[in-house]
Amino acid sequence: MRSQLFDANIENYHVLLTPQEVKSKLPLTSSAEANVLKYRQQLKDILDFRDRRKFIVIGPCSIHNTQIALEYSQRLKKLQEQVEDKLLLIMRVYFEKPRTTVGWKGLINDPDIDDSFHIEKGILTARDLLLKINELGLPAGTEALDPIIPQYISELIAWSAIGARTAESQTHREMASGLSMPVGFKNGTDGNIKVALNALHSAKNSHHFLGLNQQGQVSIVQTKGNNYGHVILRGGGGKPNCDRENVKSTEEQLKKADLPPRIVIDCSHGNSNKNHKLQASVLEDVVQQIVDGNTSILGMMLESNLNEGNQKIPGNLEELKYGVSITDACIGWEETQRIILAAHEKL
Repeated sequence: MRSQLFDANIENYHVLLTPQEVKSKLPLTSSAEANVLKYRQQLKDILDFRDRRKFIVIGPCSIHNTQIALEYSQRLKKLQEQVEDKLLLIMRVYFEKPRTTVGWKGLINDPDIDDSFHIEKGILTARDLLLKINELGLPAGTEALDPIIPQYISELIAWSAIGARTAESQTHREMASGLSMPVGFKNGTDGNIKVALNALHSAKNSHHFLGLNQQGQVSIVQTKGNNYGHVILRGGGGKPNCDRENVKSTEEQLKKADLPPRIVIDCSHGNSNKNHKLQASVLEDVVQQIVDGNTSILGMMLESNLNEGNQKIPGNLEELKYGVSITDACIGWEETQRIILAAHEKL
């Protein structure tokens, strides 16, 4: 009989492949390894103000179809080759979606988009896609949401973000302190910058917490601390915070908190009033701030897909429009190419 003390609301358990077992099925290739190491170092150089280029994390709001993601990555690789002297393009590869209430939780949690929650399939699918993107010669960036998932895919990630809903979470700050790549913390959904500043301080320090090792054993994890944290301004509370006044205020708060003046601007979410069509004007204004002498803005974020807009998940998945987001609305590829080339020219 199921225990009423600790399993009262548990339906069942499914034993997952360990990180080591997943990696034996989809091993890290030498070309992917070299690519991740190269781009992590380039990002660190940008964040250390040794590389004058800026980075842009760009791609679908969320990945729901790996064929679409690969087609997008091939186009992005060609665009990267045109702008690499001034811009480092990082493909946005978001596999997990934090939900305000309920909804599709992303490719890892529900790869078949049918509430079947084949998480093991999702992990294998995500890792396979990351291998292909890295072998193509592109860096990948993602949001670290579930603290177990990095053990399965993190060596294929060049840049990570902690989202607005989790920047205040002790668990995510501890996780960030042990991640091997630069990590950006978003301001709170209400626009609160202090949340991100506290997170940066926390992630710089060593922590001890419970986690999973490569053999799938629950372990006490001790971290060294992550010295490449940065704040991501994404707007909030119904207002943008990407304008000159807010950027200057953030610089002052970073200085007061004895933190490096590293700022990334998310051109979507609150900074575009959740209107994907406004991302281009946000990017243009941010680039103009850089041209006018701002040195603290080191990167930007854009939500972009093969085709513009978004769509609801239909009952019949065959009715899904190709290359259109099933979460937040994105700009299409033609506009993406235009605004990136314009930013490159202006810089």
